[in-house]
Amino acid sequence: MSSSSAFNDEKGGSSSVGEPEYGHDPASGGIFSSDYKRHDDLKEMLDSNKDSLKLEAMKRIVAMIARGKNASDLFPAVVKNVACKNIEVKKLVYVYLVRYAEEQQDLALLSISTFQRGLKDPNQLIRASALRVLSSIRVTIIVPIMMLAIKEAASDMSPYVRKTAAHAIPKLYSLDPEQKDQLIEVIEKLLADKTTLVAGSVVMAFEEVCPERIDLIHKNYRKLCNLLIDVEEWGQVVIINMLTRYARTQFLNPNINESLLEDGSGGEKTFYGSDDDEDEDGEEKQKKAEAAAMAKRKPYVMDPDHRLLLRNTKPLLQSRNAAVVMAVAQLYFHLAPKAEVGVIAKALVRLLRSHSEVQYVVLQNVATMTIKRRGMFEPYLKSFYIRSTDPTQIKILKLEVLTNLANETNISTILREFQTYIKSMDKDFVAATIQAIGRCATNIGEVRDTCLNGLVQLLSNRDELVVAESVVVIKKLLQMQPEKHSDIIKHMAKLTDNIQVPMARASILWLIGEYCEHVPKIAPDVLRKMAKSFTNEEDIVKLQIINLAAKLYLTNSKQTKLLTQYVLNLAKYDQNYDIRDRARFIRQLIVPTEKSGALSKYAKKLFLALKPAPVLESPFKDRDHFQLGSLSHLLNAKAGGYQELPDWPESAPDPSVRNVEVPEWTKCSSREKRKEKKVEKPFYSDSEGESGPTESADSESDSSSRSESGSGSEESRSGSESEDSEEGSESDDEEEDEEEKEKKKKKKEFKKPVQESMSEQSSEEEDRKHERRSKQRKSNSESESEEEESESESSQSESGESDSETEVKKKKKVAESKPPSKPVKKDNKKEKKEMSLLDLDDFEPAPSPQVTPVNTFLSNSLVTDLEGLSLSDSVLSPATIAPSSTLKSYELLHRITGEGLSVEYCFSRQPFSPDANMVAVQMQFTNNSTSDTKNLHMEDVKLQSGMRVKEFPEIELLPAGETATAVMGIDFCDSTQAANFQLCTHTRKFFVSIQPPVGELMRPVFLTENEFKKEQGQLMGMNEITEKLTLDVKCRNEHAIVQRVTTAAHLSRVPCGSDKECRFAGRTVTSGSLVLVTVATKEEGAAQLTVNCEKMVIGTMLVKDILLALTQ
Repeated sequence: MSSSSAFNDEKGGSSSVGEPEYGHDPASGGIFSSDYKRHDDLKEMLDSNKDSLKLEAMKRIVAMIARGKNASDLFPAVVKNVACKNIEVKKLVYVYLVRYAEEQQDLALLSISTFQRGLKDPNQLIRASALRVLSSIRVTIIVPIMMLAIKEAASDMSPYVRKTAAHAIPKLYSLDPEQKDQLIEVIEKLLADKTTLVAGSVVMAFEEVCPERIDLIHKNYRKLCNLLIDVEEWGQVVIINMLTRYARTQFLNPNINESLLEDGSGGEKTFYGSDDDEDEDGEEKQKKAEAAAMAKRKPYVMDPDHRLLLRNTKPLLQSRNAAVVMAVAQLYFHLAPKAEVGVIAKALVRLLRSHSEVQYVVLQNVATMTIKRRGMFEPYLKSFYIRSTDPTQIKILKLEVLTNLANETNISTILREFQTYIKSMDKDFVAATIQAIGRCATNIGEVRDTCLNGLVQLLSNRDELVVAESVVVIKKLLQMQPEKHSDIIKHMAKLTDNIQVPMARASILWLIGEYCEHVPKIAPDVLRKMAKSFTNEEDIVKLQIINLAAKLYLTNSKQTKLLTQYVLNLAKYDQNYDIRDRARFIRQLIVPTEKSGALSKYAKKLFLALKPAPVLESPFKDRDHFQLGSLSHLLNAKAGGYQELPDWPESAPDPSVRNVEVPEWTKCSSREKRKEKKVEKPFYSDSEGESGPTESADSESDSSSRSESGSGSEESRSGSESEDSEEGSESDDEEEDEEEKEKKKKKKEFKKPVQESMSEQSSEEEDRKHERRSKQRKSNSESESEEEESESESSQSESGESDSETEVKKKKKVAESKPPSKPVKKDNKKEKKEMSLLDLDDFEPAPSPQVTPVNTFLSNSLVTDLEGLSLSDSVLSPATIAPSSTLKSYELLHRITGEGLSVEYCFSRQPFSPDANMVAVQMQFTNNSTSDTKNLHMEDVKLQSGMRVKEFPEIELLPAGETATAVMGIDFCDSTQAANFQLCTHTRKFFVSIQPPVGELMRPVFLTENEFKKEQGQLMGMNEITEKLTLDVKCRNEHAIVQRVTTAAHLSRVPCGSDKECRFAGRTVTSGSLVLVTVATKEEGAAQLTVNCEKMVIGTMLVKDILLALTQ
């Protein structure tokens, strides 16, 4: 350091490094001559042998760069130190080189071998920095070296280096686009990376290099969804935008069947096109075409992967980064069902408290959203009120949003706001407010007169701009009902003396000319005054004076003939050629001469034709074709690099492409194999074929101790459990057989007393049949509930469900001990093949002669037995309704959203005793918080017309850690519309909704084979929907088909003489419309599904659900 201080003293004590040093004597010309000595002290320090001096020099150089000073002349001195042993110096050297390598390419190339050595450095930061410098040297000659370095870095142990490799990919691509194929291979490799550090960067590289290669995303889609929450903020923005475009190509539009669901059975016409009144034959043809279209249209079922994306992005609405919130908001707006989009409103309103720049972008997007989805921002109306401190651009955008949100209920509030805005000092804002009042008046007829009167009062305002803008808006409003408002036109005619703003004067003259028959006395006088001042008027006013003269000449030529000729003569010699042309054209048209053509006959029609009233539209009306949150949307013009948002596909692409093969060496797969072997033996050894359904319930809970709860990503599977070999597991099979038979006996013993108490007539054998059927249904619904859980893979819900399960087990008093954790399917596994790994293998055996199809024959006493079940009065008590763990349960309120209160519901498939037309919905409340929850009840029920709800009894107290069950009834009116209501506690209210699958809208009905055929014969033609399908490999026996159909829909089996057909019957709960289902099997797994239903909408949706059940 001594040398450097001496050097500074010698230079005149200049302490500020990097500043130009001046000589002592101003006349010596030092200001020009000292450049050659600049930075000499730093060069000396960099050349010294001491690392401390080098470090000090590098710190000062990096500080200079940070301050924006040019340090490029130090490049040779710095680049020598790239081989320095000191890591701190090395890091700073690389920071410098990244900045200047592009400018000093020749010098950088000289040290390229050093950078290559740096790529092998043991320190990850040095390796990353070396790659960064290498990719900053933009010389085509070193492209192969860069390519090699990127490939090596992509396999590096350090995620930081892999991230840097991802950053280098777009740089290399811009340097040499021919390397695209090799770079795509690297991107594919990095996309498979499981670390959050790399995810954002590699998706950015993907977007830059090959955004069209959507196939690279398929296998990584679920992983990206699950990692999203932990990726850094800018990575989240990039991934969300990419996944938005991905989802638009891979999933169906969730709002496609919206009108179909709203209109129910009566709404097919409006959905499939308006009906022109033709003759009756035409109508019949149209009805047939509609029926065909209805049969072709599949009801919408959301893809689980689509739901995964929506669920995993939702928490990011609470991000502190405005860009992340905006990205999630646009994703929900473009991808979510209409009912769910509302969640983004609160998050966007929160962003309005941020800086004005953020507010501007957010309000641009909110303005676009409010045109299509006005309802979601209505509760936050006051958040868009304008503050006096807001910049003009923000004020105008807020005004736009308020205008879009205006409706009959809130218009009075909004107009009161607008009245105060007119007093503002900001003239542009006042003009915009007056235009907004005009738009409100055109959109809402009820307030049109009020707005007009208000605007007329503004005409007496002192401010000329306010008056001028009011005139322009009044002109547009008067065009809607001119005959009612002749007094306003007269009032405006008087203003011509005072108003000097050209646009306003022109508007008044146009109004008087257009509606001159309403003011016959005033119009000629206005023309007289205007003729006086014609030469001094602006061009736009002159044109309107000529128009006024022409119109008055045609309607009142006695008074205005001479005036018109005078005005036309003045215009003939005007300086503006537009005015001269207009005068010449009008003279020929209205003053007939021998030369005038045929057009002059139609002069009146031309000038006084009825003109349509102008439509006052929002300037944001057509912006939604740009992706929200993008620069193109902000500018309302396509920006460079913008990628169009794809249209939704007509039919869903194959979802199996997103299934990930599980490597054979993973423990999970060895466990699955073992389970398969364990299950197969009992099926083939059991003569009655009963073990299938029974075992599915038992072995599932048995094996749950060995299965781990998956979080959706393979890395989260713990490998700590020690597993036996497959041979060992085979030898244990016989012991397990005996254990499971004992369990079955126990279950039968416990179930018999319940059966007898309900129906004393039934014999023991019928009991067993009935029990077998209920167990079959139970096992089915368990498999379904497991699939449901796999969609919402959160550890909290697992723990909640396991609690409820153990409670149910206690009620049953089953002696076996069961572990609490419930097996959950891993998200990344092949869903189609494996569904729920524990279930399908258990109760869907290959067809064998020993297995007699369960539920094939129904004796009369069994009918009475099952009817007896429905006659019990205590339906509301939790014990009588099937426990929630055996039925498919849905989450109504998550414990995080509910602040400790979690609620699940299931359709219990039991009659609802207070009202037979209602579907019984069993709700299970769990208090996960540390304090008691009180007064649990329902409020503010919002239903579609015709729907009804029987509320559950109020739960006065739910202690901490406890669970309570209640039953409510909903009459869905045979539609799958959601029932929306507020779930209230003593402190909070939560908005929730229950939406039924179509299969839960029906109840079983028992028919004989002849009755079935007779009813089916009456429901042909438009009421019959037929689909061909290929059955799933595990669903090719009668037993499995019955199980899957009865799981998908609440139907009963109809006896059938043929073993190639399975028949089912039921009635809709509300209207009692008959629903008949036939599954006819053919060779090699081919089958035909026929649904006959009086309600075509329900039939169409049921076909889709049963198809899914049989093919997956």
